[in-house]
Amino acid sequence: MNSRAIRRGAAAVSALAIGGVVLAGCAGSAEESASDDPNAPIELSIATFNDFGYTDDLLQEYMDEHPNVTIVHNKAATSNDARANFFQKLGNSGLADIEAIEVDWLAEMMEYSDLLQPVPDDLKGRWLDWKEAAATDAEGNLVAYGTDIGPQAVCYRSDLFEAAGLPTDREEVAGLFTTWDDFFTVGQEYVDKTGKPFIDSANTVLQGLMNQVEVSYEEADGTVVATENPDVREVYDTVVERAVPISAYPAQWGDDWYASLANGEFPVMLCPGWMHGIISGEGPEVEGWDIADVFPGGGGNWGGSYLTVPANGAHVEAAQELAEWLSSPETQVKAFGNAGTFPSQTEAYESDDLTGFTNEFFNDAPTGQIGVNRAEAVTVSPVKGAKYFQFHDALQSAVTRVFDGIEDQETSWQTWVDEVSGF
Repeated sequence: MNSRAIRRGAAAVSALAIGGVVLAGCAGSAEESASDDPNAPIELSIATFNDFGYTDDLLQEYMDEHPNVTIVHNKAATSNDARANFFQKLGNSGLADIEAIEVDWLAEMMEYSDLLQPVPDDLKGRWLDWKEAAATDAEGNLVAYGTDIGPQAVCYRSDLFEAAGLPTDREEVAGLFTTWDDFFTVGQEYVDKTGKPFIDSANTVLQGLMNQVEVSYEEADGTVVATENPDVREVYDTVVERAVPISAYPAQWGDDWYASLANGEFPVMLCPGWMHGIISGEGPEVEGWDIADVFPGGGGNWGGSYLTVPANGAHVEAAQELAEWLSSPETQVKAFGNAGTFPSQTEAYESDDLTGFTNEFFNDAPTGQIGVNRAEAVTVSPVKGAKYFQFHDALQSAVTRVFDGIEDQETSWQTWVDEVSGF
């Protein structure tokens, strides 16, 4: 599908109502951007999801430096909600001046790169090579401003570990989880001893394992290999057989999951940097959280996002200036301090504010240095084609069906095969 097709398709679909959006606003009319006065008052809207670390104080910094700018922050409850809204409105009206993009649907977005305003050439080269390359189209246009990456570690509750007779020291805990087999074995021992789940959700394990597979659903040339790929089947079987029995929920982001997080019921979570802010934000009174500098199987990157500027927005130039500021090394370090979103701009790694950062909520864990170490441990950059999101979302649903007892392991796999064969 090309961008003309998405324009036609989007025009035929009514606007999606996203319940998780707050402060709902959208770009103004084209006439509003026609003023020649650079100091004319303007409203810039930003659409994100989860927690980008864009606190009111951080955004106020920009508004203090640009008194004519008022920033309205629209925040969807999930990446899925943001994705649906983005593709429904891209090329038409209703998108924010700046739209956040999640890496799992970045390749899908790149099919419509002509509908996005390119990043100025003088900003190229500021990001990690692979982060920038993923957002560069066939014509060499960089069309998205990289925000964070998601090098993964293991977050754990030291108090619950102690009660279960497990070590609590970060280095000792790291020694427990060097391989996935070790992780599952310790998890099952915890469940057997306590009668309680070990990890928050089975599909986070699916995500962690899949991010260590270079080719999963599509090859680099777009060839679909999903249902015939033995690596995908092995990951699915591992999750169903070993992760489901030790998990509290099939997936994250549900009301029950949020409630359990707020009540401190999870002893372990697989933990990219951006998860730090969610853990502390949803359960601020929960004590005992810490972070081990380890990830089963070596390293893994989960998530990481981008900011884009729709080319037909009302305030394209002003939006570009704000996107540049939000993705600058200095602001990325501040966002990391706010929410644990780990920077993707290489200059940020030279900042003492990053490498020396400790997180009081996580028992003063050196989360800055842990993030650097975990980023360096990532050796696989998975191929994520235009249909990655659809394939992966459907496989998550397959795991959920098994968790909920709707289908057995083999039946749910075959349901997935039948479903994605039409993709």
